[in-house]
Amino acid sequence: MFRFAQSPTRCQVATSVVSVTELNRLTRTLLEREIPLLWVAGEISNLTRAASGHIYFSLKDENAQVRCVMFRSRAQLVSWQLANGQQVEARALVSLYEARGDFQLGIEALRRAGLGRLYEAFAQLRLKLEGEGLFASERKRSLPHFPRTIAIVSSPQAAALQDVIAAFRRRAPQIQLILYPTSVQGDGAAERIAAAIAEASSDGRGELLLLVRGGGSIEDLWAFNEELVARALAVCRLPSITGVGHESDTTIVDWVADIRAATPTAAAEIATQGWVIAAAELRKLDVGLQRGLARQLERLQQRLDDYAIRLIHPATRLAQQRDYLALLDNRLKNAIQHRHHDAKHELLCLQSRLIRAAPRLEHSRHRIDLLGHRLRQAGDSRLSHFNQRLRQATSALAHLNPEATVARGYAIVRDSDGAIVSRADQLAIGSTVSLQLAMGRADARIENTEIAPTPVSGIASEEKPY
Repeated sequence: MFRFAQSPTRCQVATSVVSVTELNRLTRTLLEREIPLLWVAGEISNLTRAASGHIYFSLKDENAQVRCVMFRSRAQLVSWQLANGQQVEARALVSLYEARGDFQLGIEALRRAGLGRLYEAFAQLRLKLEGEGLFASERKRSLPHFPRTIAIVSSPQAAALQDVIAAFRRRAPQIQLILYPTSVQGDGAAERIAAAIAEASSDGRGELLLLVRGGGSIEDLWAFNEELVARALAVCRLPSITGVGHESDTTIVDWVADIRAATPTAAAEIATQGWVIAAAELRKLDVGLQRGLARQLERLQQRLDDYAIRLIHPATRLAQQRDYLALLDNRLKNAIQHRHHDAKHELLCLQSRLIRAAPRLEHSRHRIDLLGHRLRQAGDSRLSHFNQRLRQATSALAHLNPEATVARGYAIVRDSDGAIVSRADQLAIGSTVSLQLAMGRADARIENTEIAPTPVSGIASEEKPY
């Protein structure tokens, strides 16, 4: 379909020996140059997401498959979640991974081409069983805390089974494991898995069922998506744990089981969790018991030492008591003497203070007489001062009394409203006024008024010579 162009490299290849690296580089260059970008249709399988963000998978059809890589910058542009079984159309660059010599496609873009056959069957079975209530949380059973016999349905050649056995030996070696061997992939695997589950259920020896298998593609795990296996697990009388594939793999039996573990080893860890916790608790109790016994023994030994110290011969004890009584007698006498001496000294101090505090009456009487004389002098002086101020105020008040002015021949003029008249322009011709005199009052009528000019005070007029 494609024709390769002539290049100088072809001549060099025909006449010289090349290394593997040069051969792979030549092949990659020819593929990328001669085959343009094209759309490739197929089903996604073996999907892997690297920590770097790159995505690796295979595109396959009924007869062939090809490796693909989609780098992070391109994978971020995909608007849906990629999964195994999806039918897609990929815009790809044909290339070669030189380090391993693997033919691969560099995916530039992806678009949906409909769900894959397996994924569509998976989705339909899931909806069917979910509608029948096989996934309901109400039917999930609790696991035995301390199982002594565990039934395992797996392939005897599976590496996952060896991981499970190693986990049991490490965590709970006392548990008896009963293997119900079966193939886990290929033609007829679903029937054999269902038969093994039924046998473990009817055997009556196991207390818990583990259904385990290692990771793989959706085709490898498809036996665990069969309706026959799901229904066999649903009617199993044993509580069940599934550990099928890796953490990212989810199968139909995972929803049917009572507990779904991320990996086969995780399934073994869940099954032995009660034993592990109990062992840890027993270790704590053992340490606590040993410490408690040690502390109790130490307390008893200390009490024994105390009793040994207190165990004294009666004669020795009497002698000690006599010495102790003599010591107390001596201390009592000394205390009485010190108390008598202190009381005597305190009495002398109080007597001295009393003598110093006795009042001197003659000195106090002389001081009182002196203070009384000074008080009388101060009172007489103060009284004389107030009398003088009173006379001055009386004299000033007499000068300001209007009645005294009236008595000297003056009169107070009031208009018809009773207001005092001080100026001639306040009176009108023919109006009546009231005159207050020194002895009584009189009424008068205004016949004539003469208004005097207003005097200007504080301004002296000065004539200037011409």
